[in-house]
Amino acid sequence: MLNRSSRMAIKSFLALVFIFYNCANGHGMQAKAKPDPSDAHATARWLVSQNTWGIISTISIDLQGAPFGNVISYSDGPPGQGTGIPYFYLTLLDPTPRDLQKDSRCSLTVSEFPLGTCSGIDPENPTCSKLTLTGKMEALNMSGPVADFASQALFSKHSEMMDWPTDHNFQFFKLNIENIFLIDWFGGPKPLSVAEYLQPGRLVLSS
Repeated sequence: MLNRSSRMAIKSFLALVFIFYNCANGHGMQAKAKPDPSDAHATARWLVSQNTWGIISTISIDLQGAPFGNVISYSDGPPGQGTGIPYFYLTLLDPTPRDLQKDSRCSLTVSEFPLGTCSGIDPENPTCSKLTLTGKMEALNMSGPVADFASQALFSKHSEMMDWPTDHNFQFFKLNIENIFLIDWFGGPKPLSVAEYLQPGRLVLSS
């Protein structure tokens, strides 16, 4: 277990890495250039890699099965190493992972709007891209290779997580994607299979 000074040193280093990555990719002003709307795969992967948070929707145990949406931080890989697969760091003190214990089905929704590339149009406008990944959430073995990758992915973009309370029993999760809903232009959702989405630069680790 790392002591506090070691954690702070690592946290500072990761913060510098992410600041450099943000500057190199235009964060803080504008995200990395948006792919052409005709390229559904590139747009979907761009949305997932450029965003760092989204809305997770679960089947609520507290609301008798009604849908429940929650703002959740995520990462699909360290800077420049996006896999397309979202990883999460969650505690059972939060309703979302409690819902997932009962029913692992969920959706992650992200929007282009927070990236600053929608040119002043409304977030609901079809040309302001939005993506929903639906599948099943998997809790990871905290000492396995997938958890090691998840920690690199998350802590490199959310260094604050390293200091979250240990007594909250945070755990790594990943979304096993089964369906993709993408709108990035007029004409309805773009057809995009999971295999097509994961294909280029694919890095899928088995837990």
